[in-house]
Amino acid sequence: AVAPAEPADRRPLIVVDAGHGGIDPGAIAVGGVFEKDIVFGFAQALVARLEAGGRYRVAMTRDRDVYVPLSERVRIARDAKADLFVSIHADSISSAPQVRGATIYTGSEKATDSESAKLAERENKADAAAGAESGDGPPEIADILQELTLRETRGFSSGFAKTLMGQLGPVMEMSTKPHREAGFKVLRSPDVPSVLVELGYLSSQRDLDLLQSAEWRASVTGSMAKAIDQFFGNRASLVRPVVPNRRSAAIAPVSP
Repeated sequence: AVAPAEPADRRPLIVVDAGHGGIDPGAIAVGGVFEKDIVFGFAQALVARLEAGGRYRVAMTRDRDVYVPLSERVRIARDAKADLFVSIHADSISSAPQVRGATIYTGSEKATDSESAKLAERENKADAAAGAESGDGPPEIADILQELTLRETRGFSSGFAKTLMGQLGPVMEMSTKPHREAGFKVLRSPDVPSVLVELGYLSSQRDLDLLQSAEWRASVTGSMAKAIDQFFGNRASLVRPVVPNRRSAAIAPVSP
């Protein structure tokens, strides 16, 4: 007898992206602490927190100390048909050690401010610094349909960013502009709501101490999990934006 097929796992899929890795250390603190290690540890803790709740499927763009090209991180999320992409980073401003706090970024062709534009430019150069191919972006589609798809996806992204900001505010220091926009390559998926979270500044000793604190990490990942619960609590947010097929006027699922 043929065994009955197991029902498909319809839980939302969250892809957690630990920034940098391998040959690319990211920002480096005065004491020699690498951003790639800080964010990888945090990403692992977030994944464990989400898996423990049992409400989501969770995947990582890297599960060890290797460099993954920026376009590949986007491709991983799109091919898996992820419902949410969360990229984890920790910046550094050596000239301003007094600056601290977290910032949540969503994708946009026009940056909120010059500081955000410069940060996105630095992050987008990671492939060249690591000696990796930049790769191609999302496939071209009809302009009008692309505009509609991107608008819908960015609406979801901004909605999650605001929800996340509301949950993180009570448990951690936020920057003066906690939600900003910039042209990060990892936020260019046309059909996966995506945010990039800068947890703090390695150039700030206070932020660095917190980033290395297990207690702080548990508190922040807990609040991030609550934000994700709140985001998916709205059933409408479970409808994954779909990139239209370039060869057809009808909206069709993306081919893997």
